[in-house]
Amino acid sequence: MLKFVIFTSILAISASAIELTFELPDNANQCFYEDLKKDVDSVFEFQVVTGGHYDVDLIIEDPNGKVLYKDTKKQYDSINFKAELDGTYKACFSNEFSTFSHKIVYMDWQFGDRNALHAAVTQGAHAMSQLENYAVSIGDKLRT
Repeated sequence: MLKFVIFTSILAISASAIELTFELPDNANQCFYEDLKKDVDSVFEFQVVTGGHYDVDLIIEDPNGKVLYKDTKKQYDSINFKAELDGTYKACFSNEFSTFSHKIVYMDWQFGDRNALHAAVTQGAHAMSQLENYAVSIGDKLRT
C-alpha cells in the first residue's frame, strides 16, 4: 500500500492529466480549458469513438488566441506542444458540419514532466499488475 501512495504522490507532483469521454451533439461545439505554466510540456490526444464518419474538427489555442493546432474532420490525433505562456489554454471540438449525427469523443490532455511520470512507472514505484503493464506498453506504443 505504501508503494502505491508513493507512486500516486509522484504522479501528482510530476504530471497531471485530464481524461474524458463526452458526447458532442450535431451542430455543436465543446471547449475544454486548462491553466498551464510557461515551458510545461503538453500532450493532447483524442479519438472519435462513435458517430457519423467518426470525425470532428479541433482547434487548440494559447491564452492570446494563437492557434497551436487546427484540423478538420479528423478521427484521431496526438498533438505535442510546449506552453509558451502562462495562462489558460483552450481546446475546442466542433461537430458543426454534421446536421444529424452526434459523436462520442475520447480525449486525454497530459501536462507536466512526462519523463518523470514514465520513470516512476517503469522503475516500479509500485508493483504493477500484468494488466497495468500491458496498459503502459500500449500507451507508449500509441504515443510513438
